[in-house]
Amino acid sequence: MKNIALIIFLLAGLACCTKNEEKPQATVSQPATENEPESGMVHLTRAQYETAGIETGTISTRNLSDVVNANGSIDIPPQNLVSISAPMGGFVRKTELLQGMKVKKGQVLATIENPDFIQIQQDYLETDSKLEYAQLELARQTQLSKENVNAQKVLQQAATEVKTQKARLSGLRERLKTAGINLSVLEKGTIVNNTVIISPISGSVTTVNVNLGKYVNPTDVMFEIVDTDHLHVELSVFEQDIPKVKLGQLVRFTVSNNPGKEHLAKVYLINQKINEDRTVRVHCHLAHDDAGFLPENFVKAIIETGANPVDALPDQAIVDFDGKSYIFIQNTKDQEDKDSGLAFEMKEVSRGVSENGFSEVKFQDGFNGGNAKIVVKGAYALLSSMKNEQEEE
Repeated sequence: MKNIALIIFLLAGLACCTKNEEKPQATVSQPATENEPESGMVHLTRAQYETAGIETGTISTRNLSDVVNANGSIDIPPQNLVSISAPMGGFVRKTELLQGMKVKKGQVLATIENPDFIQIQQDYLETDSKLEYAQLELARQTQLSKENVNAQKVLQQAATEVKTQKARLSGLRERLKTAGINLSVLEKGTIVNNTVIISPISGSVTTVNVNLGKYVNPTDVMFEIVDTDHLHVELSVFEQDIPKVKLGQLVRFTVSNNPGKEHLAKVYLINQKINEDRTVRVHCHLAHDDAGFLPENFVKAIIETGANPVDALPDQAIVDFDGKSYIFIQNTKDQEDKDSGLAFEMKEVSRGVSENGFSEVKFQDGFNGGNAKIVVKGAYALLSSMKNEQEEE
């Protein structure tokens, strides 16, 4: 029995030693590392190279228009947006306006009734009569003064009364004009208790804040009318881009309700104040008025700030992968033998301005690509081949 127990003890110890020896071996093994895109290499045979239709070229210097990106909205000039009120207040007795309706300049928008209108007209007619009497009295006192019949003081009082009644009559006349009461009708002796609100411009009704029987104060906005014949673009440009923006520069923009159509404008005014969000307002005039624009349409725009010579490649030479831009450069160590394979290395670049199928490129880490053989056609085929090689590994 002692021999059997000893054998079991030895076997258990041996098993423990074996596990301890296997455990370090597992920690020594390194996990498989994935190829970094920046140092990615792809290899093709001559046959694959010809089938993919790959072409190489060199970087070139091209004059590309630099641009400033900006957002904004379609806006209305102050003189084309009118808020309409009843200058002396009153009750709304008639209106047929609805939002979206078209109105013309001089059109009646509403009828306002106010009992105070009666008193103003009565005061006007009474003052007019008093002025007429005062003028007659002044003429009489002037004649008596020439004959030395009356005192000079009486003549001066008569002249003062004429001036007082004229001033009072002028004030009442302006109040009646403000209220919208027709003076020609009033001077014939007709007194009314209502007046009409007239549209000062032609346009579309955008706001209606009244209904029949409602009392409106002089400060209440009854209607808003907008004339959309002369809209403009208001852009917000970041302060660091403002030095690039000049008057007269071309602006290309799209609106939110029709993003597929591009419109043109020109920079007309540049504000001299920086807003709280560190942007500056840029006022642009449309090249052509478009009936499809609506006030407050969101605008996405680019401002063309001029052409500059830059290092550029065709757009098809640049591939996008994992949020970065890359190009492929042919390995210069390839053998010239017809049957030898070809190797291409992926290099990260920064994409700049784009125009007419070409984009500005800037190399990373001081790499000079001036003499490099760059793939200008078939770059995406190389990217697919590189992914396949990585998956097989």
